[in-house]
Amino acid sequence: MTGVRVTRVTRVTATGLALLLAAACTAPTPPRIQANTAGATVCARPQGPPAAETATTIDVIEQAYFCILGTYYSGATLDARSLLLAGFAALTQELGRDGREVPEATMPALTGDRKADWTAFETAFRKVTDQVPDLREQLAVVTLEAIVASLDDNHARWAHSVKRPPDHYDGDGYGLGLTANVTGAQADANPGTALPPLFVTTVQGGAAQAAGLRAGDVIEAVNGSAPFIDGKATPAIAALYPRYPEARPVELRLSRQSTGRRWSVTLKPGLFQRDLTALQVVRSKLLDDDVAYVRMTGFAADSANRVFKAVTRLRAGRTLSGVVLDLRGNGGGSPVEATRLLSAFGHRRVTAYQCAVDGTCETMRTDDTVELLRLPLVVLVDRGCASACEHFSSAVKDLRLGQLAGTRTAGLVSGPAGSYLLSNNTLLSFPDKHHFGPNREVIDKIGVPPDHHVPLTPEDAAAGRDPALAKALALLHK
Repeated sequence: MTGVRVTRVTRVTATGLALLLAAACTAPTPPRIQANTAGATVCARPQGPPAAETATTIDVIEQAYFCILGTYYSGATLDARSLLLAGFAALTQELGRDGREVPEATMPALTGDRKADWTAFETAFRKVTDQVPDLREQLAVVTLEAIVASLDDNHARWAHSVKRPPDHYDGDGYGLGLTANVTGAQADANPGTALPPLFVTTVQGGAAQAAGLRAGDVIEAVNGSAPFIDGKATPAIAALYPRYPEARPVELRLSRQSTGRRWSVTLKPGLFQRDLTALQVVRSKLLDDDVAYVRMTGFAADSANRVFKAVTRLRAGRTLSGVVLDLRGNGGGSPVEATRLLSAFGHRRVTAYQCAVDGTCETMRTDDTVELLRLPLVVLVDRGCASACEHFSSAVKDLRLGQLAGTRTAGLVSGPAGSYLLSNNTLLSFPDKHHFGPNREVIDKIGVPPDHHVPLTPEDAAAGRDPALAKALALLHK
């Protein structure tokens, strides 16, 4: 499971497509091919990197529709009319955004017969797009995006490429050059979990650095809109995390509590060179002469082994009092790596369940060939800890392998996603099973609560304090 854009579709670059293919290889679901009621093959796992992307058409939408119904977690029980209604609504809205209207753009009557309803939908779609042939592909794209988004599943996405800026090179970041206490995934997928105030946690470079922003600066407005109204997050926050090619300048109204300064600045999204150390999946150091601190930004291939090696290196020649594993901002990755890492802290344990819609479940267990570290563990978590990170965190908590400090996790762990290749060489990705914790609890959309709630404040960020880490050290030194 990779860290993801969630309930709506994600456009990705060629690198993103490769990551999805890697995720498909690590997902536990075996390769399969599904067929629609007419017997045509519609859903197949990719056998390698896809060829060049071609146009999205109504035939591609049909393939995706039957792929979802035949393979998605709740496809067998899903009311297929919900997919078609969402798709047609998006089509009509896109017509309006383009200043067009087609008198024939009315939703056909649907009966609940999946094949008959598709035929009616296709007929209506073709009738509409024949009136606006220059918009045909654009309408197909927004229709398929809406169908996938209607699943309301944070691991369901349709990945199709966009052009990179011509001066892009590996290692660049893109955006405003800042991160905030409300993450992009949180703002997009689970905004109800966001708490005020909105403030800068890190300045990475780019426009934010050039404008003199600092950690702890409170963002009072985004493009003239309040980030919170009556304590609830608004869509304005998403503008902090722009995605090309639509990216436009973002106006922020800011305040700095340490000086009382209040000002406005306009930041233009663009490429910026990130700190290369921030790109390392596993980083480690010794704290207080006896605590191994390991920061892990994702459950990438071989990341568990890298954690083990880091702890072994820090342990050499000294007695450690414990391990602090910092998973804040860890967007997930391979469930296999999550299980291997858990196995260093406990054997003969069930770490999670992957369940089909009919209630039958596969049991995920520790790999007892992994050597136990036999050290006390404190895990730092926050709303940026998602997917495989929540698999790990829930197991640590439920199995009492350690303690969690920080804030509740993201609640973005519907299930391991498998990728399927569509006829236009784009990838449709979704789970066929859903994830449950070791106690069979639902974590998706809820998150894992920490044992010790230690939120970051603007004052902490401005002063460079890390209260969650301080709490972890205190716990290990009791």
